[in-house]
Parts: sequence; C-alpha cells; structure tokens
Amino acid sequence: MAWTRDQMAARAALELRDGYYVNLGIGIPTLVANHIPPDIHVVLQSENGMLGMGPFPYEDEVDPDLINAGKQTISELPTSSYFSSAESFAMIRGGHIDLTILGAMEVAANGDLANWTIPGKMLKGMGGAMDLVAGVKRVVVLMDHVSKSGQPKILEQCTLPLTGAQVVDLIITDLCVFECDKNSGGLALVELASDVTFAQIATSTGAAFRDARP
Repeated sequence: MAWTRDQMAARAALELRDGYYVNLGIGIPTLVANHIPPDIHVVLQSENGMLGMGPFPYEDEVDPDLINAGKQTISELPTSSYFSSAESFAMIRGGHIDLTILGAMEVAANGDLANWTIPGKMLKGMGGAMDLVAGVKRVVVLMDHVSKSGQPKILEQCTLPLTGAQVVDLIITDLCVFECDKNSGGLALVELASDVTFAQIATSTGAAFRDARP
C-alpha cells in the first residue's frame, strides 16, 4: 500500500535533526512542518525572507502578510525574524541551511535533479531551487514515484532541464526510500512503504538500484 502524502511527509520529518535550519519546498514538502518530532528543535527558513516559521494558522488567525515561498499563509513565533530576499539567499548560498526538502519532476541515479520546467509548458520558473541545491548541506526529494501518466520519475538520466547536477542525497516517494551515492551514481533501496513489494519498485523505477535494506 503506497504512503499517503501525510505519511510521506512524516517519513521525511525523520530526516530532521535537533538544531537544524531547514528549508521546505513547495507542494508535499510543506506538510513536513506538521510532523516535526516533539523532542527536537528545528528552525524553518523561507526564501522570501523569514526565519522561524510557525505552524499553519487556523482560519481566525490568518494574517495575509505572513506567507511562505509557496504563498501559503503561515504563522510567526516569538523568535521569528524577517529580512530581505537578498539576505535570505545569502543564508542559502552561504551554506547556513542544513537541509532542504524539495519536490521533483525527475531525479537521476547520480542525484541530478529536475524540478522547475517542462519544455513547452508555462511554469513560474526556477525560483530559489537552484540556489538551494547548490548551497544547502543536504538535499532530500519528496515526490510521487511515477508521473500522472504512470511513467517513472527516477531515471538513469533526467530528460528535463536540470536544476542541479549530483545534488540529491535521499529520495522519498509514495512507494519507497532511495539513497543516492552522488560519487558512484548508484541508487540504494533502503525502505519500502507498507505492503509495497520489491517487484513493484523494480517495474516502476527507470534506473538500476541495489537492495540495501537490513
């Protein structure tokens, strides 16, 4: 049985460590904020200029001036701080963010990432993704295992324009978890979703991988 989006986000939250500064991408990654373990403290950073994002507000608490990079309304904390987008990107490019969790259209076995455009389609652009994958210490991708048409999104080589080359450390899908060895270009299967079989992963993955489960 494939993981739901909430279950995928909960699995991604297990990659958080106490004291981390974390950037969450648009889409499924925003759900990770709802699953931060209670025994650790992390600081969420938004590339539009906020450090220390609080949880999503209830309807009567919405402040339209408080939004994340995906234009979703968020809340502030007593420790929240605000700054320009330029200063935010200086944090990102300067290597001060420990982890980013991003969505993707395609990921290659060597960690190449494509998550910003499909040729011929009108999309918003790359945003801060290029800076994040270049400047953040660890990159986790959170995405569906296959496209809406059923095509593999994990490939030997990306077919779409790249956001970054050899940047992805971990891939979490609705079916499984892969580790990326960016040096050897190899994928290692480390976890399966409940009731998902190895055969399902083999037929829905467009790249070779080894089984590294305990």
